[in-house]
Amino acid sequence: MWYVVGTLVFTIYGQLILKWRLNILGEMPIHLIDKIKFLLKAFLDPFILSGFFSAFIASIFWMGAMTKYEITTVYPFMSLAPSIVFIFGILLFNETFTLGKIIGLVLIIIGIILTVKL
Repeated sequence: MWYVVGTLVFTIYGQLILKWRLNILGEMPIHLIDKIKFLLKAFLDPFILSGFFSAFIASIFWMGAMTKYEITTVYPFMSLAPSIVFIFGILLFNETFTLGKIIGLVLIIIGIILTVKL
C-alpha cells in the first residue's frame, strides 16, 4: 500500500502547491497576450514546477501500485485525494465549506470503505 500512499502524497502536494502559487499570481487574465504572459510566468515559477514534478513522481508510484495490486482494490483510495485536498483547502486557504460539501465528503469516504471491504 506504500505505492498508493506515495501516489496520494505527491498528488496532494502538487495540487496544494499549484493553488498556493496561483493564488499569489492572481486570476487568469482575459486577453490572450496577457494569458500567455501569465502562463509563462506560472510555468517558470519553481514551486509550480515542483508541483508538476510531484505529479510525475505520483505517476511513478501509481505505476508501482498497478504492478502489485488489482486496480479495483487500489483505485478507490484515489478518491481520498479530493477529500484531503478539501480539508487542506479549508485549513491553508480559508476556503469555504458547506453542509453539502461535508455530506459529500462523508459519502466519498463511505464509498471507499464499501468498495474496498465488500
